Formats: sequence, C-alpha cells, structure tokens
Amino acid sequence: MPLNWKIGGPLLGIVFFLAVLLARPIGVSTQFVLFDAFLWNLQQPDAGIVTRTAEGVTSTNAYLAKSDGALAAGAADLLTYPVVFVLAMMVGALLSSLIRSTVPKGERNVPAMYRANIGGFWPLRWVMAFAGGVLVLYGARLAGGCTSGYMMSGMMQSSISGFVFAFGAFLTAFPTAMMLLKKEG
Repeated sequence: MPLNWKIGGPLLGIVFFLAVLLARPIGVSTQFVLFDAFLWNLQQPDAGIVTRTAEGVTSTNAYLAKSDGALAAGAADLLTYPVVFVLAMMVGALLSSLIRSTVPKGERNVPAMYRANIGGFWPLRWVMAFAGGVLVLYGARLAGGCTSGYMMSGMMQSSISGFVFAFGAFLTAFPTAMMLLKKEG
C-alpha cells in the first residue's frame, strides 16, 4: 500500500528543508559523473582525470576542473556527503520495499495498468525502467542538473530555472503517459 500523499508530501518537504539547513541543496545526477571519474582515475591514474597537488585537486577534464576544482575534489574522494546521500537513497528504497513487502516477485506484482498496456512480463518492466533511468540521467547531465536539483531543490529556493524545468517536465510527462498508458488496468 503506497504512502498517502498527504503524509509523504510534508515528510519530503521536511527532508529537503533539513538537507538544505544542515548540508546543501539536494542534487543527484552530478554524483554519477563524479563516481565515473573516480572509477576512471582508479583504472588510469596517469590520465590526469583527478590530480592532487599542493594547491588542491585539479583535473584535465574541463567539466571536473570548473568551480576551481570542486568537482575534481568530489571525484578524488569517494566518501563525500553527496555520494553517501545517493547510496543512502538506494539502500533506503530497498529497505522500504522490504519492510512494506513491495519487492516485485514476478508477474503477480506487475501493476494492473502496466499489465493492460505493456503486458505482464516483469523482466521487460525492469529493462524499460532501467532504460528510462538512463535516458533521464543523460538528459539531466545534458541540462546540467537533475530533477532533484532543478525542480525540487530549485523550486524550494524560488529559482526560475526550477520552475521552468518543472513546467517542461510535466509538459513532457503527461503526453508520454497518455501515449503509453491508454488502457486502464
């Protein structure tokens, strides 16, 4: 049984407020880039992706070198607040699914609306979810931010780009859902 939006919404607002108050605004997609750079640096340390100097951390990669090397520093150390935050989101989602007994166990856990429109083959559902996630992450990096950074944290801080992003996201999401989910479950 899903969490009622009247409870979940305020809880999410409290979490975002506490994150900004205690650490920084929430943003997720950059951490995937930093994790990739960390792995690349482990594989090829001489490539200059992340280089520690007496002045700090630098990078030959233009994206990582911006902000006076702040992103390069994030790629140099794996256990930073944002990386731990992303890992905690994944672990929290798994624990929530286990506690609420909503971990998919085959075809019987495929939602009725999905089954009516796409079918009951649950591995296809996982592949489609993964492919959708890859597309969203690619688009987020192309735009220089993600849903949590632009829309949720951005709107919370009254950022114009946050409102524009939210408008564009919903302008795209509604027709896509109407196209993919024509039949009711």
